[in-house]
Amino acid sequence: MSRPTVAVVGASRDRSKYGNISVRAHLAQGYEVIPINPIAETIEGLKCYPSIGAAPLTRWDRVSVYLPPNKSLALLDELQHVAVNEVWFNPGSADQRVRDRAAELGIEIIEACSIVDLGVSPSMF
Repeated sequence: MSRPTVAVVGASRDRSKYGNISVRAHLAQGYEVIPINPIAETIEGLKCYPSIGAAPLTRWDRVSVYLPPNKSLALLDELQHVAVNEVWFNPGSADQRVRDRAAELGIEIIEACSIVDLGVSPSMF
């Protein structure tokens, strides 16, 4: 049985940032984690990819977004070309433009903390 997959978009090398905490929390919950960061080679020992399109998967169980809204907009255009079960826009990553564009593209988004959804608290990491 394969592990569920998650792309952490906006993954960070800084362990105090949510983009890093999410990588560790998803790993702890058994996910295959693919960090997405255009300037990092590795995060928490995992190979990074500069974009969703550059990652080795075309089907994702979850995409968890830690980007400012202006960068989240561009991500939506990428997401329309891959299969994703859940798209999580963590607090601060979506605004009305992002919501409107997601609706135009038919991408259902969840605006909540994906770490809390795992049943853990970010403070645990």
